[in-house]
Amino acid sequence: MSRAYLDHASTSPLRPVALEAMLPYLREHHADPGRLHAEGHATRIAVEAAREQVAARFGARPREVVFTASGTEAVNTAVWGALARAGARVHVVTTAVEHSSVLDSVARGTDDVTVVGVDRHGRFDPDDVAAAIRPDTALVSVQLANHEVGTLQPAAAVVAAVREQGEAVVHVDACAGAGHVTVDFHALGADLCSVTGHKLGGPKGAAALLVKRGLRFPPFVLGGAQERARRAGIEDVPAIVGFGAACATIDDDEAARERALTERLTAGALALVDGIERYGDPNACLPHLVCLGVEGVEAEPILLALDQRGVAVHSGSSCSSETLEPSPVLAAMGVDADRSLRASVGWSTTDDDVDAFLDALPVVVGLLRDLRN
Repeated sequence: MSRAYLDHASTSPLRPVALEAMLPYLREHHADPGRLHAEGHATRIAVEAAREQVAARFGARPREVVFTASGTEAVNTAVWGALARAGARVHVVTTAVEHSSVLDSVARGTDDVTVVGVDRHGRFDPDDVAAAIRPDTALVSVQLANHEVGTLQPAAAVVAAVREQGEAVVHVDACAGAGHVTVDFHALGADLCSVTGHKLGGPKGAAALLVKRGLRFPPFVLGGAQERARRAGIEDVPAIVGFGAACATIDDDEAARERALTERLTAGALALVDGIERYGDPNACLPHLVCLGVEGVEAEPILLALDQRGVAVHSGSSCSSETLEPSPVLAAMGVDADRSLRASVGWSTTDDDVDAFLDALPVVVGLLRDLRN
């Protein structure tokens, strides 16, 4: 039985062009890019070419791209570095709907945190963020788009507000939107921006922190001078090459195709099953992600039943299969945090995948509601 994979927001299948780009660096070119011999020179050229591809995708200069092993590492580097360089100024402003990598790293770094709330769409108000900034604020960290409900955030307005008020470092977490909406680091004006490769069809193990030119920033990972002494450890050349190739492959039509698929999925679900609502902003949102609340049935049995019928989706909760905790994002929005489905499409999704979801969902919800009653 062929399966319908609708969990691209967690991780997307590797694009064939990325795999092809990676293979020579898995089979033949194995040298340390930091060495002066011919073999090292070959891998150094590959890393720098990928850096240019990533920079071009995200509106940055190549020298502003610091490769990391994951989006989570990029976020942790941003938070830790902002606090380390601030000295006694350890106040942080963030929001209630940030990814756990932001909220957990902030909590570890300081007790002096202001968490800004959101509306029912999961959107924060930039004026509320601005009002929370103090003279001793070291870091303001906000997302570009929400990873659970897809709502686009006013990140650029937050950056502008911070610039008017003081010297706080601004970090924008763009991991959820990278490759699906425009991420222009220079236009955004942030000091730091986190992006990752595996959610856009690149390999796992390659991500980047974009660091504004001229910002002196301490490394999070120590022990070597790689990445111009900004991230120690030998470079994962195949993953970096694949990340660059995936960034260079994304075309202007992908977002429109993704939007058409998620809108058809949403319209079908609302028409076929009573008691379903869409969470998040239905208009100003990521094109590839939709979060649906299902009345009367918790997420886990729906996920398992859909999986048995060959359809892979996720719950709106942050890590439902691991923690079984209600989603803090949905709780902050004031909606039911236990009953949600997140379906997300990507470069490889077809109409047949959406059809499989729409065929299975009414049957699954109907059976589970019957059992409950």
